Amino acid sequence: MSGDSVTPTDTAKPDYYHRVVDCQWACPAHTDVPEYIRLIAQGRYTDAYVLNRDSNVFPGILGRVCDRPCEPACRRSRVEDKPVAICRLKRVAADLKGDLAGRLPRAPAQLNGKRIACIGAGPASLTVGNDLAPLGYDVTIFEQNGAPGGLMRSNIPSFRLPQAVLDEEIGMILDMGVALELDSPVASMRALLEHGGYDAVFVGSGAPKGKELELPGRHESDRIHIGITWLESVAFAHIGSIGERVLIIGVGNTAMDCCRTSLRLGARNVKVMARKPRGFFKASAWELDDAEEESVEIIVNHSPKAFVIEAGRLVGMRFEKMEYELEGETIKSERAVGQVVIPCDDVILAIGQENAFPWIERDLGVSFDRAERPLVDATTFQSTRPEVFFGGDAAQGPKNIIWAVEQAHQAALSIHQFCHGRSLNERPASGVKLSSRKMGMHEWSYKNDYATLERRLMPHVSLKERFKKLNIEVELGFNAEQTAQEVARCLNCDVQTVFEAKLCIECDACIDICPVDCLTITQAGTEAELRTRLRAPALEPTQLLFHSAPLKQTGRVMVKDENLCVHCGLCAERCPTAAWDMQKSTIHWPQAADGDPVCPSVKRKTA
Repeated sequence: MSGDSVTPTDTAKPDYYHRVVDCQWACPAHTDVPEYIRLIAQGRYTDAYVLNRDSNVFPGILGRVCDRPCEPACRRSRVEDKPVAICRLKRVAADLKGDLAGRLPRAPAQLNGKRIACIGAGPASLTVGNDLAPLGYDVTIFEQNGAPGGLMRSNIPSFRLPQAVLDEEIGMILDMGVALELDSPVASMRALLEHGGYDAVFVGSGAPKGKELELPGRHESDRIHIGITWLESVAFAHIGSIGERVLIIGVGNTAMDCCRTSLRLGARNVKVMARKPRGFFKASAWELDDAEEESVEIIVNHSPKAFVIEAGRLVGMRFEKMEYELEGETIKSERAVGQVVIPCDDVILAIGQENAFPWIERDLGVSFDRAERPLVDATTFQSTRPEVFFGGDAAQGPKNIIWAVEQAHQAALSIHQFCHGRSLNERPASGVKLSSRKMGMHEWSYKNDYATLERRLMPHVSLKERFKKLNIEVELGFNAEQTAQEVARCLNCDVQTVFEAKLCIECDACIDICPVDCLTITQAGTEAELRTRLRAPALEPTQLLFHSAPLKQTGRVMVKDENLCVHCGLCAERCPTAAWDMQKSTIHWPQAADGDPVCPSVKRKTA
């Protein structure tokens, strides 16, 4: 319900219940988080892994390095400080999964005659191969490096993401029949289009160009490095050491990887230099915590001005010390209050990444904006040349792996439509399925007890041990006890309180027992009017209220604030007429395999 409408809420629309499951709504790939947590609670790790993989493709990888957009959205943080450790539970399923034989999609014996080229073997191209190979497409991925994975391999250090995990999950896709051409950079899009014989081309080459910092002295020393290039050189063993004093310029996740990697290559004093206060950092909070635990010093309010070179040697960097006047989360004014020179042996620039397409000729019909980013449809990911598609960082600039995966799912769907002459805008619809959790008169097949447990802490390798080798994984993963306690913190937000107005006798039993006062029976009205009559104030205006049909006794309506509800099920247990029921909502988000008319036997694998 929205605006001035008094029409009862249409819960058949997929987005209604999807938005109630805040973690799944926040996840770009729409992973069914509560369901896989319940599967883990039951010890069904392989089922949890397969359910994860259906949407996010890389559970083991993302269970370690995802940016976790699901966690800030988690409803657990509305009743205590910290959300459920969703990402780390994903890793549990990946680490403990069993045999996947017969559980993953496979390429059919007879291909469909369509050939697809993917540029770059990062998460976006791999996802396109994952989606299209089972539909009979002949997919070839071209990778300029000697190993697949893109920035997952070259820019995420192995102490965070072990190569064995990368190799396993990439191998699952290659085993579907996806061809991989290593050490094969694409030098010309024109040649690929005119002589490759491909029906469509997907560009998943990432954002491989690190941003420069053109200051005095920048090109007078070889000890000033571009962050992502430097990390790549470390990953492929081209660099094995660094100076004792290192400055990192930038405060994003790449900067955190650079500072921690420096320590493992011999640095003894590492400083991360930030131009602005900590509240403006781009790095994830847990990345900052891990860096500071390893004694990295983060210095704020220092603006870089010059590299200090003496006798052709880098000896330090000059900074302006800044002061800021803040108004909330906005900088109202700034001023320099002095200068300082900080000595160093090496400087690593980690101030951002950019797209780079020197190999795409500008007369092919593939258009770019002023920032040299491709003009791509935000839904279909088709470029201005119909057979060329983009996804991941190559499409819309640097984000993270989970965004690359979802964009690639949608690009693969578009390629499938394009190759069979169908409109790219006529996409399979999303959907929602509800299934009752009721087992008896007052029994439901889910655990609705509220666990008062605090978020479990991830165990780490000791500081003494973690620096002995570059590839020692720092995070150890949850043990069985930690897993059991953490899964109990999930509030089962996908088990919805479904209301049947015609069964309600307005006895107020549900209202009396609701522990958070999220239910109100009142006269019908606009949403704005209803918000003034709620038993508890609505704290989240972006989440719409549930508004029932008129109740037969008085014509009033049942109103529910979905934001406050903790899905405890007490309303359904107490209701004498079963007007309330607890029903699991399963959201279906379209991918290329859905309703495929060419290969109807292909079905998405779920738990």
